[in-house]
Amino acid sequence: MPLFLAKSFLLFPPKTFFSASNFTAMTSPPKTRLRGVVFDMDGTLTVPVIDFPAMYRAVLGDDDYKRVKEENPTGIDILHHIENWSPEKQRQAYQTIADFERQGLDRLQIMPGAAKLCGFLDSKKIRRGLITRNFKEAVDLFHDRFGITFSPALSREFRPYKPDPAPLLHICSTWDIQPSEVMMVGDSLKDDVACGKRAGAFTCLLDETGSERRDLHGIHVNDGLSREGVDENF
Repeated sequence: MPLFLAKSFLLFPPKTFFSASNFTAMTSPPKTRLRGVVFDMDGTLTVPVIDFPAMYRAVLGDDDYKRVKEENPTGIDILHHIENWSPEKQRQAYQTIADFERQGLDRLQIMPGAAKLCGFLDSKKIRRGLITRNFKEAVDLFHDRFGITFSPALSREFRPYKPDPAPLLHICSTWDIQPSEVMMVGDSLKDDVACGKRAGAFTCLLDETGSERRDLHGIHVNDGLSREGVDENF
């Protein structure tokens, strides 16, 4: 039986992560059939292991890092920041970013409950896709190490990056599914939620630390995820 969700903003609470028994819809009809879920990878499907502040310092240098951080209090978008650099400077920056990402590969861990949730979605015949700003090597390792495959799985080799809606719209087109029948799940308001909303999809925020809540103005937040919330919508 298909999963139906009212078009709303959903939030996974701290330390709960993914749980098929804790998946809740917040609002009442009108309802839309949910046919696909697209996940972010770092901090969503996997436990965060990359030291992003150290990466940004290595790419920007201490002085520019401090300046850019002050100019972007909600977070540095390093990939967009280096887009207008010279080709050689860009190449060096991408190499530094890739070095940090490779250092994290040996410590790559799946988020607790993610495999169980994927099995739950499979049992309901809901498709699973992936969009990450990490590189393809990390996506391939995730698939190989944990035996869970997402298709399509778009890494940063696909342009433009999140928060542009293009990667999510590409997945919807590949599936031949409308964005209004898809949910984007991630741990970043400015990348994952923005991407989903711009594409016209459901959006779901995984906020382990509560750090994103200061930006949830006018958005309905759910702190409790329950199996009853799923059962009500099947």
